[in-house]
Amino acid sequence: MQTRPYLKPELSTSDKMIEAAGWLCLVCLWIISLAGYDDLPEIIPTHFNESMEVNDYGSKMTILVLPVIATLAFLGLTELNRHPHIFNFPVKITSENALYQYTNATRMLRCLKLIIAFVFGLAVLMIYQAASGKTEKIGFWLMLVVLGVIILPMGYFIIKAVKGK
Repeated sequence: MQTRPYLKPELSTSDKMIEAAGWLCLVCLWIISLAGYDDLPEIIPTHFNESMEVNDYGSKMTILVLPVIATLAFLGLTELNRHPHIFNFPVKITSENALYQYTNATRMLRCLKLIIAFVFGLAVLMIYQAASGKTEKIGFWLMLVVLGVIILPMGYFIIKAVKGK
């Protein structure tokens, strides 16, 4: 079994900004979820089909499931990010490339945390829109944006890891 160096990458200013933005999005997710809770009807949309139309309903309590899941994922990734030496990498980790790979991977997880908080925030906003009767359908463009926000940054960091052997 390969023994990897145990290094803790220093946070750059951009790392700190990404981390702060993630925490801010998570807090905003909770504020949005709780602020309008009393105004929600007892039954709200809880699922949208492939055509982005509401196809399932549930109790308004389900709006709180999204920030709980986002918070658990965010905190789990925060803890995982403290141990980059246990990550899976697309290249062999050596003492020469470890700091570069760890820095890249921890930055990727920071971005993922921000993306999770942002996407869950969008989901809550869309549920509020549908519950208030302002829309019965989420635009297809939103799904493309969400997929792009998730896939493009992850692809960028993976390519960067492979190129930075």
